[in-house]
Amino acid sequence: MNALAATSRNFKQAAKLLGLDSKLEKSLLIPFREIKVECTIPKDDGTLASYVGFRVQHDNARGPMKGGIRYHHEVDPDEVNALAQLMTWKTAVANIPYGGAKGGIGCSPGDLSISELERLTRVFTQKIHDLIGIHTDVPAPDMGTNSQTMAWILDEYSKFHGYSPAVVTGKPVDLGGSLGRDAATGRGVLFATEALLAEHGKGIAGQRFVIQGFGNVGSWAAQLISEAGGKVIAISDVTGAIKNVNGLDIAKLVKHSAENKGIKGFNGGDAIDPNSLLTEECDVLIPAALGGVINKDNANDIKAKYIIEAANHPTDPEADEILSKKGVLILPDILANSGGVTVSYFEWVQNIQGFMWDEEKVNAELRTYMTRAFGDVKKMCQSHNCDLRMGAFTLGVNRVARATVLRGWEA
Repeated sequence: MNALAATSRNFKQAAKLLGLDSKLEKSLLIPFREIKVECTIPKDDGTLASYVGFRVQHDNARGPMKGGIRYHHEVDPDEVNALAQLMTWKTAVANIPYGGAKGGIGCSPGDLSISELERLTRVFTQKIHDLIGIHTDVPAPDMGTNSQTMAWILDEYSKFHGYSPAVVTGKPVDLGGSLGRDAATGRGVLFATEALLAEHGKGIAGQRFVIQGFGNVGSWAAQLISEAGGKVIAISDVTGAIKNVNGLDIAKLVKHSAENKGIKGFNGGDAIDPNSLLTEECDVLIPAALGGVINKDNANDIKAKYIIEAANHPTDPEADEILSKKGVLILPDILANSGGVTVSYFEWVQNIQGFMWDEEKVNAELRTYMTRAFGDVKKMCQSHNCDLRMGAFTLGVNRVARATVLRGWEA
């Protein structure tokens, strides 16, 4: 099931549990605005190349729309739509004053030079500058983009509107980026995991973790979990998978991965088949890579007691049903990986105030937000007698629906 179908299905279930008016339900599902622009740039060799850029602005009932921009050859309107909708619910669950958006350009960033990427980013910004803004829509980095991309967008946008650091988040610290933003999603995963384990009288220390994915989120989650006393026994990335039942040395692995562009060949563990990683014996499984990796084919073989969804949409709805029958607790993506957007919100706040925080304050505030969001989700689970995923969706959808009605939505 693709991301759009799964997200819509979860939304509809939540709307049913909440007893939403059918007209309001339909209105919440339809995006506020969909933008499609043509971006033509001169390549380094003098030829012209055209790319299609998208921005889907899903909902602004609770505040400016917020969401990443991805550069990927498979960027399509359906995926961008699903992710924009997911951002609406995610920001509501985290209880930060934003709506949801998502954007992207259909290109292969690896095939473009730095100067080509800069030209493409600037042309895209020229085409959408009057549709984004500090109080309208605030982009951020995503797959294939980074703080440098945000710096270019900020510069291009500022040519039209004056210096506006709050127009994007995930910027370099030198241009008003927030301290702690780099580790934010991984740190949020740690705080969310702590909150879930505490419910069951456990802590991070002594638990065995398996992490799929060793990019920004997976590597930070692994480092922070291991610092907190957790034992990370297996990890995979695109180059391969490794396992050490006594726990991997994460600091050494981070260094190895940076030097060798992946974890393959690391001598502090045994190489295993990456396909078997998800079914390794462990207490907590953290999928932090791609969507749809836990499906009906492997759900029966999963041995973890807890799954923390650090990736977007890693669990198919069919797998969800199988796992809940087995008693596996899943902390859904719209709560588990909301650390990134929460610290993006802190960055935006700092930019608007023109007053920057130290990293300690950023991390302390993030812990408060993640722990509170988990508590709010648990309350919804009790009210509606549902699992954590539906608890999170009912919480998010309910907050957006209430804001929509309060603002004067006419049924």
